[in-house]
Amino acid sequence: MIVSRNGEKQYVLRISTLGDRGEEDYLAETEFVRFLAENGAPVADVVPSVQGKLVECIEADDKIVYVSLFAYAKGMLIADNGYRYRESAPLSEYFYNTGKALGAIHRLSKIYMPVHNRPDYFDKYNMTHLDRLIPDEYDELKKAIAVRLDAFRALPKNKDCYGLVHFDFSDGNWHIDTYTGKITVFDFDNCMNCWYMFDLANLWIHNEGWTRQETDPTRRFALMQQCFDYQLQGYRTETDLPEEMLEKLPLFIDMVLIENIVDKLKCCVREGETPDWEDIEEAAECLIHKTLCVSTIGWEQTRNDQNA
Repeated sequence: MIVSRNGEKQYVLRISTLGDRGEEDYLAETEFVRFLAENGAPVADVVPSVQGKLVECIEADDKIVYVSLFAYAKGMLIADNGYRYRESAPLSEYFYNTGKALGAIHRLSKIYMPVHNRPDYFDKYNMTHLDRLIPDEYDELKKAIAVRLDAFRALPKNKDCYGLVHFDFSDGNWHIDTYTGKITVFDFDNCMNCWYMFDLANLWIHNEGWTRQETDPTRRFALMQQCFDYQLQGYRTETDLPEEMLEKLPLFIDMVLIENIVDKLKCCVREGETPDWEDIEEAAECLIHKTLCVSTIGWEQTRNDQNA
C-alpha cells in the first residue's frame, strides 16, 4: 500500500498476515534491508516506526499482523514503461546496472552478521516438505527434484558463494530512475540463505523475455549470453564469484525452476485450489527430461559435459 506524509513524500506500507513466517522472519528481513541501505546498496530502506521498531506486531481478528514501512523506490517498473529503457541510453546500460545492483547486495551480504536469521535453502527445499506439497501423481517430477537436491547438497557453502540473497531478483522488484538509469531494489520478503548464483540464474532466465522474438536457437542463445555478459560486467564492479560456481549456471537454472514450481503449488494450497499441471508443465518437463526452459543450445552442451 502506497502512503504519503503531508501529501508529499511517498512510502510503502506493508501489512503482512502470511502464516508461513513469524516476527523473527520479518525482523531478519528488515534488519538486512537496513544494513544494505546504510552501507550504500541501491535498496528501498525500511523506515522505523515512532517507537523505533522496524516491525510492528498488531493483533486483529485473533491474528498477528506484521507491519513495516519502506521508502518508495524512485522511478518506475520497466514493465510500466512498456519495457522501454530511458531515452538516449543503450539497453546494455540497463543490464549492466541490474548486475551492478545485485553485486552490491551480494558484496554486503558477504560481510553481514545477522541478529535474527532468515531460513536456509534446505529448510524449505527438502523432500520431506516437497513430498507433502507436490501431488503424488507428479511422481516423475518428485524424482527429478530429488536428484537436483542431491546435486545442490554437494555444492560448497563458504562465504564467497553462499549467503543471504534476494531470492526474487527480477524486474518486478526494482524501479528505474528514467533520468539517470539508477536501479532501486525492493521486496526482500523472500530473502534466504542460499548460493549467490541463484540470483544470477534468475537474471539469466528473465533475459529470455528480451530475446523471445528470436526464433533461431543459436542466435537466441547468443543474445541471452550478451545480456548476461553485461550483467556480469556490472556485477564484477562490486564483487565476484568463483569461476567454478559460474560454470554451474545450468544447475542453478534448475534451482530457479524448482522455486517457480514450488511457488505456484504453494499459491494453490494457500488459495485452497487443486494444482493444475499446465501451470507448472514447462518447468517440470525441463527438469524431468533434463532440458532447458529456454530455446538455447549453448548451455545444453555445458549440461551434457557436467553429466558425462
